[in-house]
Amino acid sequence: MTAAEAGGPAAAGMTADGAAEAAAAVPGAGMVADSGGAAGPQSRTSDIVPGPGGVMTDEVGVVTGDLTLRTEYADGTVTLRVQYKDADEWYVVTGTSVALADPAWLDAVHGVAVGLLHRPEG
Repeated sequence: MTAAEAGGPAAAGMTADGAAEAAAAVPGAGMVADSGGAAGPQSRTSDIVPGPGGVMTDEVGVVTGDLTLRTEYADGTVTLRVQYKDADEWYVVTGTSVALADPAWLDAVHGVAVGLLHRPEG
């Protein structure tokens, strides 16, 4: 049984003379540094074709036709945005900036948004 299995300190390596290495604290061990981890900004995108009423946006009113939907998560908030396919400008879908308790739910929120807004048959 190793020291770690017995609940004691475990060494992180070996020494050149074969003597047991003293346990050492390693600041940040096991942490991800600045890699856009689960708590960082994230987004999902899908191309959609809305139904006859289009999609209402805060900036320009109703948009219709071939669109790209982006579901963004940042700082505890999820926001839906749309753009005309391959355009540069993004518009906030009216009423869609809301708190999201767990960024792991981003895929589910995006799936629901696509299901509601993508209506190519009307």
